[in-house]
Formats: sequence, C-alpha cells, structure tokens
Amino acid sequence: MASHLNLEEQEQIDQLKHFWKSYGTLITVLLVLVMLTYSGWIGYRYWQNSQSARAAMIHEQVENSAHAQDWGALARALDDVRQQYAGTDYAQQASLQAAQAYQQAGKTAEAKQALEWLVQSGNNAGYQAIARLRLASLALEAKDYPAALDQLSAELPSEFVALAADKRGDVLLAQGQRDAARRAYQEAYQGLTADQEGYRHLVEVKLNALGVDVSSLSTQAS
Repeated sequence: MASHLNLEEQEQIDQLKHFWKSYGTLITVLLVLVMLTYSGWIGYRYWQNSQSARAAMIHEQVENSAHAQDWGALARALDDVRQQYAGTDYAQQASLQAAQAYQQAGKTAEAKQALEWLVQSGNNAGYQAIARLRLASLALEAKDYPAALDQLSAELPSEFVALAADKRGDVLLAQGQRDAARRAYQEAYQGLTADQEGYRHLVEVKLNALGVDVSSLSTQAS
C-alpha cells in the first residue's frame, strides 16, 4: 500500500514538474506584471495625492494674495498653479478667484486675462461656463456687444443655458433690440428651475418692463 501511494505521489510530482516546466515562466511573468501594476497604481495614487496637496497650497496662496490685494504675489501664485497643475480644479478655481479680485479692484484687463485663460485652457465645463458668463458681463460693460454675444453663443452645460439667455437679453436690450431681448428673457425665464426662484424673479422684472405677463409662460418644475 505504501509503495502504491509512493508511486502516486511520484506521478503527481512528475506532473507538477512537467506543468511548471511548461508554464512556470509564463506564471512568473504574469505575477511580476501584476506586482508591477499594483506598485505602479500605488505610486500613481501617491503622486496624485501629493500633486493635489501642492496645488491646494498654491490655491491658498492665490486666495490670500487676492484678499490682501498683493497683485505681484497673486500673479506669481496664479502662474505657478497654472504651469504646474493646469489640469486640476484648483487652477481653474484660482483663475476665477483672481479674476473676481482683479475686477473688484478695477483691473479689468487682468480680470479678462484670467477668465480667458480658463476658457481656453480649462477642462471643467462648469468653470468654463462661469468664465464665459463673466467675460460677457465685462464685454457688456465695455459696450463690446459682439464680444459679449460671442461668449454667450458657445455650447454650455444645460444648467447654464438659461443664465446665458438672460445675459444675452441684457446685451440685446443694450443694443436697442427689444423684441430679441424679450425672446431671450422668455427663454431664460422658462429655463430656470423652481429652486432658482430668486433669479427667476429678476428675469420676471425685466420681462414686465418689456410688457410681458409671465403668468402666460410655462416654466420648469424643478
């Protein structure tokens, strides 16, 4: 019996040796690839987290510089976050924040430059839409109506379409195009949702001034 078991064990060992001889190299390679892939993923996550932490720190520098109106420090921090972390939300948020600070200080050219960078180089459609709306406002203030309408004609995420229509109405009204402005305001009013009631009321005031009874207009339910 013992001899029989020994023969079976030897056969199993021989089969295992044959299997390993045939496939051992492949298995080893696959295990190494799995280990390298896992190590690479861990390394990438570490790099990604460190990048985000560094970008957040520079964004804070932008925020502090803007608050202090230290324009030199703001320009340097903004340049750093754009050059090193252009693909992060921090860079785009920093551009919006810098543009606001510049605009409040009357530095229109710098505000415009910050917003244009975001439109051209950003990768977040929401932030880009905000930048376009603000660029349209700057152009409207400068009475550059074609530039304002150009910004508003771009394809925007659905949640910004009504806001763009309202701004377009402002531009058209400033040009004396009352009928076109009325249509734009109607589009805005009908596109605004119930949770944007405050904004919708502002558009309603504009429509009333143009002789439109908003009770006849259908609006989104939510």
